[in-house]
Amino acid sequence: MTLQTYGLADGPLFGLPLPEMWFALVFFILGTFLFLDGFDFGVGAIFATREDEDEREQLLSAIGPFWDGNEVWLVVFGGALFAAFPAVYANLFSRNYLLMFAILGALIMRGLAPEMYEQRHDESWQRWWGRAFVAGSVLAPFFLGVFAANWFLGATTLVSLASIVVGVAVVALTVVSGAAFLGLKTRGSLRDETVRYGPPALVAYLGLVVVAVGYLLLTRPAMRADLLAAPSLGLVGLSVVLGVAYVVTMRREQYVPALAAAAGLTYGLVTLVATLLYPFADPGSGLTVSTAIVSTLPLNLMSIASALLLPLVFSYFVVLYSTFRGPVESGESYAGE
Repeated sequence: MTLQTYGLADGPLFGLPLPEMWFALVFFILGTFLFLDGFDFGVGAIFATREDEDEREQLLSAIGPFWDGNEVWLVVFGGALFAAFPAVYANLFSRNYLLMFAILGALIMRGLAPEMYEQRHDESWQRWWGRAFVAGSVLAPFFLGVFAANWFLGATTLVSLASIVVGVAVVALTVVSGAAFLGLKTRGSLRDETVRYGPPALVAYLGLVVVAVGYLLLTRPAMRADLLAAPSLGLVGLSVVLGVAYVVTMRREQYVPALAAAAGLTYGLVTLVATLLYPFADPGSGLTVSTAIVSTLPLNLMSIASALLLPLVFSYFVVLYSTFRGPVESGESYAGE
């Protein structure tokens, strides 16, 4: 029997709007990466504030079991974009070729630094690799924010004022998530001192989002209707509500709902970008979701495979986070994870 026998080449499965569903899935995967690896980046940024060796080891131990698994979502994002929208992948990555290398370089630095940090325990060695860890943890989300802004704006230049604002906003958002995560993973004075970075980072994030939206209203008249439409205003309002919830729960030392609020802020940002981007998949090349999607047969096959595999992936992460739940203790080291 051929695949045509089962009707897989005749039309979308069950008549579903698969192009739009895959567009949403790509951004959902991107949001998942920005949240899960985002709190790792945030911990890396907060690492810069610690001088005590035991405290630094605790921060490294807090993310030790998770960061490499969380980073897989970036690979899944790239794979999903390539599989569903290959023309978008080609155009987008070719326009941001140097930026892609910058992102990879920052991620390599972030991953390599903790390993090298543990190899020797003299002060100068650990100071250098500690700084490398902080640099990778800050530069990776910054460059990712620049990339997202370039994608959204269809920019042909590598860096612009708008992309820098978005890059800094993403860094601030990772600190928001990282502070809440450390509320769950640390104890005592270390927790008290690290969680306090969350609310100021939230204020910075929301302020930068306002600046970015204001910039778009002033410089992109064609976007004004979409920016002032109900879905966009609703997402902005939801972000404010989640921000208030984050601050309240952090002050009450309720770190699980605080982390959930940080997740909502991350997915809300990604949803806002996707909402404003649609129906285009890549404004820079003029490709829409309907014109950029792959043909019917591979689209149906990918949809079936994704429906089978994604639940397994999420099950793995449930097991991972359940296994390593609870705070790290003083004396634990990253090398021991």
